[in-house]
Order: sequence, then C-alpha cells, then structure tokens
Amino acid sequence: MAEARETKGRKWVKPRYVPKRKVCFFCQSKAKTIDYKDVEKLRTFVFDRGKIAPRRKSGTCAKHQRLLALAIKRARHLALLPHAPVHIREMEGVGLRG
Repeated sequence: MAEARETKGRKWVKPRYVPKRKVCFFCQSKAKTIDYKDVEKLRTFVFDRGKIAPRRKSGTCAKHQRLLALAIKRARHLALLPHAPVHIREMEGVGLRG
C-alpha cells in the first residue's frame, strides 16, 4: 500500500519550482543561417551591457549559439552592433588628461 509521506508536518507538499524548458528560437523558425545584417534579431540575444546572452538564458541550442556568437561578432566588427553600452561610450573622454 502506498502511504502519503509526511514532510515538515504537512501531508501533501508542493513540488519545487521546475522552469519551463526553453526552445531554440532558430530551430523553431527552421532558420538555415543567422544573418549578421539582421540587427534587430541579434539585439534580442545581447544584454544591455553589450554581452552575448548565454545558452541557459537565451534558450538557443549549442549549434545555433555558436552561429549566433559569430554573427554578433561580425556585426560588431562592422559597427552594426555596439561593443560597449551607451553610458560607457559617453564617458570615454572624461578623466583623460593629455
């Protein structure tokens, strides 16, 4: 016979929070390539500080994460995406003595 296990004085305990499994955006849309010129799509995978979002945050698969990082780096090289956040770029000349 199955008995209800008592935990912390309660008969039924809610299960712990289990996050919903994220699905790769590029697998879902069946994208063959990730275009470095599509800046609006790439911006969703870059944090406000200019860092590339990791897989666990963005939900991309390993294959598309590698392609995504390459596309973001290409867009940065061509100045389509910023390397640094705006507030750091604005203070670039402050504090320099020459």
